[in-house]
Amino acid sequence: MGGNGKHRWIFSFYQRSNSSSSPKQSKTQPPHEFLCPISGSLMFDPVVIPSGQSFDRLSIQVCRDLGFTPTLQDGSTPDFSTIIPNLAIKTTILAWCRDHHAQDPAPPDYSSVEKIVLSKIQEQTPSRLTSGPDIRVSERELLKAVAENPPVLFSHAVTEIGSSVNGRLLCSTSTSSSSDESVIVTASSPYTPLPLSTRPACFSGSGSSSSSTEITLSEAPNLKSQSSSSLEEQELVLKLKSSDIFEQETGLVLLRKITRTKEEARVSICSPRLLSALRSLITSRYSVVQTNAIASLVNLSLEKSNKVVIVRSGFVPLLIDALKAGSSEAQEHAAGALFSLALEDENKMAIGVLGALQPLLHALRSVSERTQHDSALALYHLSLIQSNRVKLVKLGAVLTLLSMVKSGDSASLVLLVLCNLAACPEGKSAMLDANAVAILVGMLRESELVCKATRENCVAALFALSHGSMRFKGLAKEARAVEVLREVEERGGERAKDKAKRILQMMRDRKEDEDDEIDWEAALESGGLSRTRHRVGKDDFAANSTDF
Repeated sequence: MGGNGKHRWIFSFYQRSNSSSSPKQSKTQPPHEFLCPISGSLMFDPVVIPSGQSFDRLSIQVCRDLGFTPTLQDGSTPDFSTIIPNLAIKTTILAWCRDHHAQDPAPPDYSSVEKIVLSKIQEQTPSRLTSGPDIRVSERELLKAVAENPPVLFSHAVTEIGSSVNGRLLCSTSTSSSSDESVIVTASSPYTPLPLSTRPACFSGSGSSSSSTEITLSEAPNLKSQSSSSLEEQELVLKLKSSDIFEQETGLVLLRKITRTKEEARVSICSPRLLSALRSLITSRYSVVQTNAIASLVNLSLEKSNKVVIVRSGFVPLLIDALKAGSSEAQEHAAGALFSLALEDENKMAIGVLGALQPLLHALRSVSERTQHDSALALYHLSLIQSNRVKLVKLGAVLTLLSMVKSGDSASLVLLVLCNLAACPEGKSAMLDANAVAILVGMLRESELVCKATRENCVAALFALSHGSMRFKGLAKEARAVEVLREVEERGGERAKDKAKRILQMMRDRKEDEDDEIDWEAALESGGLSRTRHRVGKDDFAANSTDF
């Protein structure tokens, strides 16, 4: 009878579970970034353009066929010359549809999209309806505006620019109020420490760069006397667009000086005209010109309101090229610029899709400590989102990062990235396969040789690996992690103590669960199942242990 009751309970539970999980049509509106800016529909085949914006492929095709470049709601005009499939956002859209019981995006109809584009053409060229076709649509390509005023959302208060200009974030021994201390992220990744350092190492208030010729505002009396920022910007644009290389160098050095010392000028002079002029100089074959152009971009990117504008202006591919093939100093500034731009949530997916992850991984082994530092922090911020974590795992980042941890190269910063990777199933599996538990425990065992930040980040990484993993306990037991974690629990910092305590508690809970399981093999060997009564501790199983 007990068995029948148990079967009835299971059947009843299945019925309740099945009925509660019946699909319901979602009334939740999809996130704005899932919608094609042209058609306004969920993207069926999303592609990304150099500015980092995503569109449905058919919408771009229709615009090309009609020779039309739309002006988007934020005032920007996209560049459709190059498109890259955006598999990350496509997967995210399908996952959202599944989670919200919504229909998957349907393939768009060419004629429907064409009607939408034609209506936009009429909206943007109303004079054509009355005065005739004075300007052909295809000729409007020559008049494309590059002004961008996107709505910027900032969710991390830590991206505020502080007064500190600390260079490296390695072994911090300061208190919790220090800008180099770590805190816990609860929004994007609940298990990973977040560094509060938000200025690239290449940024220096004193202008120590070797390629930066010292110049004071007194040497530019015209600029000094002009109180209007528009006149200041106009003067700089003229210099940057000059065909004379010396004029370009002078303008760039002056731009670096202004944006380094005058924070308010970073916003006022960051116009589409100046960004356009700066973009052409980043590709210069003159090393000094390229280096100063990227350094100026770093200074401009320190302001929150400039970060999305810079990415949408097409600078990321240029920074990637400089990181790959630029001079040592240009690489320092390119890594710093990518780090600064990656602080903005809206930029993270675009930077990853445009191919920055692999060059940043390679830059971790640069001979320049500044390049290593800023590349590591760029990877940390980029890996706060799932799509970039998966990309990094596929790129073989886990083995690269663990080898750097073992060698001690920027170990504290590299561990930040590993903490993020451990928070996703793909990264956790790859780390466990790569013997990460033993490596991290080994680092903690050599506590006298590593700094406080490295020890705390090791514990944070172990905590992320232990969460929801059935393999962790066995690997931790092999690495003799319990004794090391107990020592951390007694002598470590507050963050490390808390995580070590929770890891040990989790291991104890799993041991109790294992003790409560029925030892079927032993029971069969004994010729009966009566012994299970002493191992189970569950009245239902004990009572029925001899009924089989």
